[in-house]
Amino acid sequence: MPGQVTLSLILITLALVFYTIGVWSERLAGRLKTWHLIFFWGGFLFDTIGTGVMLELAGGLTFDIHGVTGVVAILLMLIHAIWASVVLLRKDEQAILNFHKFSLVVWFIWLVPYFSGFFLSMGG
Repeated sequence: MPGQVTLSLILITLALVFYTIGVWSERLAGRLKTWHLIFFWGGFLFDTIGTGVMLELAGGLTFDIHGVTGVVAILLMLIHAIWASVVLLRKDEQAILNFHKFSLVVWFIWLVPYFSGFFLSMGG
């Protein structure tokens, strides 16, 4: 079991790293680029797998602030990555330039379950 906890922590931390790089580099660049999209999908993938491992350890979803915001965050990450894919495929210049606004909102929402999980684990 300690190996699974470590694995999930590594995966979820990789999600934080990938998603943060994608979101903030897009924000600083001022336009959505293909490599940002790769980091969005990477963050989503690592978070989904890490969360799956955690759910297995916990025996399922908990209906507290961490569990509910975690589900919302993963769904938003999925919508975010799909929408970014569509925007780039359509080559909609206005959407490419403004996409970072949605990215930041999703990123901030994602931080709620990340940090609530961190603080809950510290409590025992």
